[in-house]
Amino acid sequence: MQKLIVGDETGQCVITWFNQPYLRDVFKLGETYFFYGKASVKLGRIDMTSPVYDSEKTKKNTGRIIPLYPSTYGLSQNTIRTIIGNGLNSIKQLDETLPENILKEKNLMDINNAIHQIHFPDDFDNFKKARTRLAFEELLCMQLALFSLKNQYKKDEEGIRFPKSVKMSDVIFDLPFKLTKAQTKVLEEIDNDMEGKKPMNRLLQGDVGSRKNNSKLNCCI
Repeated sequence: MQKLIVGDETGQCVITWFNQPYLRDVFKLGETYFFYGKASVKLGRIDMTSPVYDSEKTKKNTGRIIPLYPSTYGLSQNTIRTIIGNGLNSIKQLDETLPENILKEKNLMDINNAIHQIHFPDDFDNFKKARTRLAFEELLCMQLALFSLKNQYKKDEEGIRFPKSVKMSDVIFDLPFKLTKAQTKVLEEIDNDMEGKKPMNRLLQGDVGSRKNNSKLNCCI
């Protein structure tokens, strides 16, 4: 057990660490340090257990927004932050991955600022902007990949074409309820797709109670 008594103009605090004997050589009498942790009052004195700390000349773990990363046993947050910080410092400039017109239209942060601000943000506003930029790019790439697969699928495959003489109206008129305009429009689009030579890849979406799960309706789709 290592104990350290620290103080400032507001009072004193007893700090305790366990199984870290190297700390005896870290702190020097008369030097200024910053500590961050959970404080409690015991027997009329302020105590803190295993806080993170910085010297006056460094602000790696205190005095700013500190990232918390998914970790595993034996890998501390301080170690991960150091690795991330070294990685960011070693990268001078990343190539922008989004066109300039999209950045301006969507008011998005550039890639270099976004990468730095997502890990070590200057403030929460910059953190939100960085997260928005990276999330937008991730979803855009996913959407473009899906479009690419869809176009390739349409190009290489041919579906079963139903004759134009087969009409959904024959089934719709037998339904025990009347379709809404939105339901009728969707069925017309499905009808047109089924008459085409390209495979239909469609998701029928509706609110609860919209009869999308009606057996006869599913049968005709």
